[in-house]
Amino acid sequence: MQAIQVGLLGIGTVGSGTFNVLRRNQEEIKRRAGRGIEIVMVADLDTQRARQIVGPDVQVVADAREVIANPDIEIVVELIGGYGVARTLVLEAIAAGKHVVTANKALLAVHGTEIFEAAQKKGVMVAFEAAVAGGIPIIKALREGLTANRIQWLAGIINGTTNFILSEMRDKGLDFDVALKEAQRLGYAEADPTFDIEGIDAAHKATLMSAIAFGIPVQFDRAYVEGITQLAAADIQYAEQLGYRIKLLGMSKRREGEGVELRVHPTLIPARRLIANVEGAMNAVLVQGDAVGATLHYGKGAGSEPTASAVIADLVDVTRLATSDPQHRVPHLAFQPGALRHVQVLPIEQVITSYYLRLRVKDETGVLAQVTRILADAGISINAVLQRGTGSAAQNAHETDLIILTHNALEGSMNAALARLQQLPAVLAPIVRIRKEELA
Repeated sequence: MQAIQVGLLGIGTVGSGTFNVLRRNQEEIKRRAGRGIEIVMVADLDTQRARQIVGPDVQVVADAREVIANPDIEIVVELIGGYGVARTLVLEAIAAGKHVVTANKALLAVHGTEIFEAAQKKGVMVAFEAAVAGGIPIIKALREGLTANRIQWLAGIINGTTNFILSEMRDKGLDFDVALKEAQRLGYAEADPTFDIEGIDAAHKATLMSAIAFGIPVQFDRAYVEGITQLAAADIQYAEQLGYRIKLLGMSKRREGEGVELRVHPTLIPARRLIANVEGAMNAVLVQGDAVGATLHYGKGAGSEPTASAVIADLVDVTRLATSDPQHRVPHLAFQPGALRHVQVLPIEQVITSYYLRLRVKDETGVLAQVTRILADAGISINAVLQRGTGSAAQNAHETDLIILTHNALEGSMNAALARLQQLPAVLAPIVRIRKEELA
């Protein structure tokens, strides 16, 4: 059988990895797919560099639309990234009857509903395993491997840059700015790291996983997103003393009869949990199903060949299913298109979780009583209280850090309590609040 013809849009880090792995493992991949898979055409603005990567046997063009217009190409791999031109090209490829493989989580998190609907009408597939957690096959696990389960919640360390920074802050006691510079020096962080450190990249991925887990449309605009830029080394150290580690966690949780929580923020996780011990640039996703219980999916969340592994897995899937009846393929979001439910994504004020609070206060009688009274008035139960001195210097001699762990509480109630606490004359600095999840 003739090899399936593939066109590649963008041959940067992931694109070059995809080309190299596909060529290196061609025979093994053919045995699995049932036919060969060949990249025959590449579009990249840097045509000279592209030709150096692919050699003389692959056609290289600067205009991506030439790839889409080629009648011999059955699958278009989009590795350009971003929301703009990538959306246009993907929709044009679908309109031309091409299957699409993409690693573009931002595109699908924002425009996924439009793209999946267009693909459904045209009878083509959009595969996106590489869009979430790099080489970890979490999309296939959620969409197929766990299909018997009613997913209750999922939680993921799904951004390697922030996880590396937090690991450095914990291991070396570094402040955030210093750890970020180290991440940039080593190539883990971009020159402009905003999407990573502000939690946006993780929120794109959490949005896609949430849609597949719960059978809801992609709704990135309703996700709560908080990054790690305000984290202090002191809080990471205090968390460690309390038996917790702080991770940037993407979390989605089913609330029966109410809606779905979808949030990304720094989170205290018990150090005894396996996911809390995911360090450096590694990724992990913990999924809780009613039948299977908890499953942990761990591996490299980025990089040329790990991400290429996921892209090629999608190419194999599409190759196997290209001639099948479109109505009998695995749906893009796991649930049949007509069975997606428009469940409310709950605003952050309605989220229920527990909390870590750090208050810099005057070290004097009665302060703790005032604090606990305000929390009690808000219906917030205290789990543990610690007091830590801030140093022996004269200016700190009468100040202390008061660290409080709470039981589960409504975010809105916590907000009201924090507003009252901040007004106390004994509270000397902005209160630090970090959410806490037991992930039991």
